[in-house]
Amino acid sequence: MANSSESFTPLAGRILMSVLFLISGTFKVVGYSQIVGYAAAKGLPLPNIAIACAMVIELGCGLAILAGFQARIAAWILILYLIPVTFFFHNFWAAQGTEQQTQMVNFLKNAGIMGGLAILAANGPGPYSVDHSRAVKA
Repeated sequence: MANSSESFTPLAGRILMSVLFLISGTFKVVGYSQIVGYAAAKGLPLPNIAIACAMVIELGCGLAILAGFQARIAAWILILYLIPVTFFFHNFWAAQGTEQQTQMVNFLKNAGIMGGLAILAANGPGPYSVDHSRAVKA
């Protein structure tokens, strides 16, 4: 078994990763109409439904990753969710000047998040997780 500092690393990573999605999902709940308006302005089809789905995915998967419950599945769901979100909302190739730079940073940020999620999906949530506790009891 890894030493204690290494065994806490997946927990720390899960906390950091989940905070991003929990805050983003909460902002969508609190500012629902504004975010739906922004999505509609970007040309997103059925923005009311799409943003409601985004809230559920971000909050549900964020909580799952935080707890380490079905964390691999949650990570894959978030990867699949972030692919169209990244291409649709952070299309830096269609922007100019400062906006292009901003969108490129956001695009690359999402790509990096997907990389972290892929590592979580491949390696699991670590020893301090619901998934690990359930596997030990089985």
